[in-house]
Amino acid sequence: MTDHHHLEQRRVRFDFEHTPLHWVPDEPEASHIMNTLHLILPAGEFWFCRVYNKALPLVKDARLRDDVQGFVRQEAQHARAHDSALKPYLLRHGIDPAPFTERLDWLFDRALCDHPLGDNALSRRLQPWWLRQRVGIIAAVEHFTCVLGDWIITTRALDHADPVMLDLLRWHGAEEVEHRCVAHDLHVAIGGSLLMRWLYMPLVSAVLIFLFSSAMKSMMRQDPTTRYRPGFLSLWRQLGQRGVLPGMGHVGRSVLRYFNPRFHPRTEGDLNVALNYLARSPAAQRAAGERGAVPA
Repeated sequence: MTDHHHLEQRRVRFDFEHTPLHWVPDEPEASHIMNTLHLILPAGEFWFCRVYNKALPLVKDARLRDDVQGFVRQEAQHARAHDSALKPYLLRHGIDPAPFTERLDWLFDRALCDHPLGDNALSRRLQPWWLRQRVGIIAAVEHFTCVLGDWIITTRALDHADPVMLDLLRWHGAEEVEHRCVAHDLHVAIGGSLLMRWLYMPLVSAVLIFLFSSAMKSMMRQDPTTRYRPGFLSLWRQLGQRGVLPGMGHVGRSVLRYFNPRFHPRTEGDLNVALNYLARSPAAQRAAGERGAVPA
């Protein structure tokens, strides 16, 4: 199997009616940390789509153009799937996402929008440069999503967890491995530099730690069965040692690989493993069946 193939949008749906808040049994902190994805990803991935639609006219290579379009379709579906967990799942369990998501909207709608300094002559002149910066940011984020996606589809430590939530995360993780090269290749194609990608990796790392920590804090303080305690990285390390989150050493080594001048995302994860999971994912199978049942 080759690394390149057409990226398919799988129109999955998930029913969280019977999914407990602590969907990893006896691991409320791990459940909350992974549930932060429902707060962070809808706004973030819709922002990815807006940025990539801006970059698409600059792509001349037909194969990369097809990849970018497939990436946008998959990311939009990821955003919708995680967004579907906000009201019927988190609100049902007494978790209001608004205190966190309202602040997150400022990041993507104001700080990282097309014209964060206002729509003026200087801002319009800087648009090509600003587009490269944002695609470079996405390339760094996508490195993390690929690494985390590869972990979630290969770990056996969560096999006993709620099957619906686990399928959501594994379907999403498998597609992150599937389109792992697109962000990097797009950044190169529009003139992004290696130095720029190196610059954004530590920045993205710090922002992701802050977002995960803040979202977890927001949820744990609303959950009467848990008590928030400071020390997010220490907590992650403990959970990683128990196998219910990826180990910090595993994630740290992936960051170091990003700084290899010859680095390319095709070396991250295993495409065959990802596609094998997508072929047996309950949600993806239902989506394929529903699509096949629609008259042409």
